[in-house]
Parts: sequence; C-alpha cells; structure tokens
Amino acid sequence: MATCFRLRSCLALHLPRTPPSRVLRPRADYPVARIRGYARGPAGLSSALLRTDGFVGGSWLSAAATFPVHDPASGAELGLVADCGVPEARAAVRAAYEAFCSWRGVSAKERSSLLRKWYDLMIQNKDDLAKIITAESGKPLKEAQGEILYSANFLEWFSEEARRVYGDIIYTPAKEKRGLVLKQPLGVAAVITPWNFPSAMITRKVGAALAAGCTVVVKPAEDTPFSALALAALADQAGIPPGVYNVIPCSQKKAKEVGEALCTDPLVSKISFTGSTATGKVLLHHAANSVKRVSMELGGHAPFIVFDSANVDQAVAGAMASKFRNSGQTCVCSNRFLVQRGIHDSFVKKFAEAIKTNLHVGNGFEERTTQGPLINEKAVEKVEKHVSDAISKGATVVTGGKRHQVGKNFFEPTLLSNVTRDMLCSQEETFGPVAPVIKDFADDPS
Repeated sequence: MATCFRLRSCLALHLPRTPPSRVLRPRADYPVARIRGYARGPAGLSSALLRTDGFVGGSWLSAAATFPVHDPASGAELGLVADCGVPEARAAVRAAYEAFCSWRGVSAKERSSLLRKWYDLMIQNKDDLAKIITAESGKPLKEAQGEILYSANFLEWFSEEARRVYGDIIYTPAKEKRGLVLKQPLGVAAVITPWNFPSAMITRKVGAALAAGCTVVVKPAEDTPFSALALAALADQAGIPPGVYNVIPCSQKKAKEVGEALCTDPLVSKISFTGSTATGKVLLHHAANSVKRVSMELGGHAPFIVFDSANVDQAVAGAMASKFRNSGQTCVCSNRFLVQRGIHDSFVKKFAEAIKTNLHVGNGFEERTTQGPLINEKAVEKVEKHVSDAISKGATVVTGGKRHQVGKNFFEPTLLSNVTRDMLCSQEETFGPVAPVIKDFADDPS
C-alpha cells in the first residue's frame, strides 16, 4: 500500500519522465548556492575533491553557519564545512524525491553504466581519496588506500547487480493460480554513516540503493564529511543525475535535529544507519511513527575466544589483526579476550611481544605508522576511563596503558590481564586500542 501511495504522489507532481540521456535539474526554489570554495587542508590533498558545501539536487549547497573539521593527528583545521540544518535536510529529501520519480524509470542497464563510471572515477582518484580519509580520520594511509579499493568495489558489485533485479513465480496451493513477485524501488533512502569508514560505509549503502532505483540523502559523521563530499564530486562527474545522490553535512550540535528530520519526513521510505546503539534507538523511535523500513548496524561487544587446544602463534596473529586495525576503531574489533587457563600465560606473553614489535604509533601519513590517532578527545577519554576503571578493580597493565607522547589523541596499544567481568572494558565496547584478557572463562555465565 505504501508503494502505491508513493507512485500516485509522483504522478501528482506532474513531472514528465526524464529520458535517461537527459540530465535532471534542481528546482529553482531549492535554497541552493554556488560553492564558497575548497578546503585548503594540508599539502598533498586534492583541492578538486576537498569540497566544503553540501550537495543537493546536483548543486553545491551552502548554509548559514559552518563547522570546523580537524585532523585528529595534528589538530590542524582541514576546513570549514557547511553546517546543514533541518531546512537543508528537507530540501535534500525533496530533491531526492523528485529525482526518484525519474530515476526509478531509468533502465537497469543505464543505472549499471552510471555506477560503473562512478567506480572507475574512484579508482582513478584512489590516491587522493585515501589521503582525504587519512587527513580527516587519522587512519594509516595504507589502511585508507585499502578502504578506497574496498568501497569502490561496492559500486562495481552493485553496478553488476543492477542488471539482475529479478522477480519470481511462486506456486500456490491452488493448482490454477501462480504468484508473481516484482521487485520495485522503495523511494528515498536516508543514509546516516559513521566516521571510522567514511567512504566504504557510504558506497555499500548507496550502491545498493541506486542499483535498485532508489535515491539517497547521506548525512555523514561530523568528524569526516570530506569523504562523502568527495564522492559527491565524483558522482557528479560520472553523470549520476541531480538529486539521486545528496549529501548534507552537519555539526554534532545539529546532528540530532537533522536525524529526526530525516526519520520523520514522509517522503523518506528507508533509513540506513551504522553507529552507536544509543543513537540507533533514537532513530528507530523516530522512524516508528511512519513505520519506515530500517536497517541498522549498531555497537557490539565481540569476544575473542582462545581454548587450551589453540595454536598460540596463530591465536596471537588473529588477535593482532582483530584488535588493532584502525587503532581498535572498527565495528568488528574484538573487545574482550577470553583465554583458558592452560594457554593463558603463553598467550599473554606472546601477545605483548607482538604488540611491542609490530605496532608503531604515529601520524597516518608516515610510512612506518600502523596505529594512528583516535578520532577525537572524547574517544581518548573513553579509553582512559576503561583502563583506569580496570586498574582500580585489580587489572594489570602488561603493556601500554596511557596516552602516547606523539599527541593528545594518541593512545598506546594496551594489553590488560587479570580482567574480570565487573570492569567496564568487559561490559562496554571500548572502540580503542585496548585488549583486556579474561582468564579461565569456562564457568563464566556470560
């Protein structure tokens, strides 16, 4: 029923169907302005991709206010970005909705071709895109380069899947009847993404939506808006029609109201969010009133389990890969290490040696660096809180345990032993470079 309503609404707008070869144009009444300029940023960043305004209806959108984006490694200001609020969010949704009325009619082949062009441009600009990620998120450049290839592959994958949106014929209990299933695009998808994978978390959501014939409004994390805006510049170059991909950056101060606007707007049909459980609950509450379709990847508390029968060297190698990627700031990082008594001492000893030998803290642009900064001061404070709480309750610091001398947002890769269930690091997601080891968990009911 909801789909039927949306189709009637599109027809009610009396918009002529735009042939795929034509370019959609934004409405004249959108509050769209020309771009103020580019962010200057540190040397080596592409001025053509480092945009500072929002992107709505195929044009760059300024706002009444701006907010600063900083390099978490040095604290340097990368640029002042448009601080979009509810009016800009509504304009973006309207642009996406009107574009949907034409985009949904574009052939699967044409959508596939446009996504492929977007992918090709990402590959051509992969080095510049990776540098932007490192500048705004702090992750080591090699990791950023890997993320760009990873994120571009989503566009490649969905460019091919766009041609394969098949239906189905279903046999029913009645011999003379068959069920016919047709897959149709929902409409506007509001995409809210995190800072730890500022490119990949966009393309994996947006690629799927565009391939299916939906349009999107992206609200990137306030710490890392430049990656989303760089993708907008490339989408525009690829020929993605105006209004199909929109970006509305905003400060932390406005994030709550913008999120609510996206989740309650009647023209939005789908919410996709990756982030904290607390924020996910709020967004679910807002989306519930209009029963929007919702997809969420929320916080976790992943265990890494080592049994007595394990190969210690392999267990340590797995622990290193699982815990310290992006300085422990990934959604799938192990948050607690449950190690049986018989192997515990050997595992802790070799784990500590591997940390000291293989991990190097520093600026993400330095070739030797494997551990960049945490995203901001608040993240460092949370890690400090977890470590100090564990120590106060009897945990032992095997290595690390404090801020690194490189800078205020850096924290030493830390290994804790004698960790118990009542400690914060055993109960909450740390999202930092701390590996707490719990010994002999066999009788642990959790």
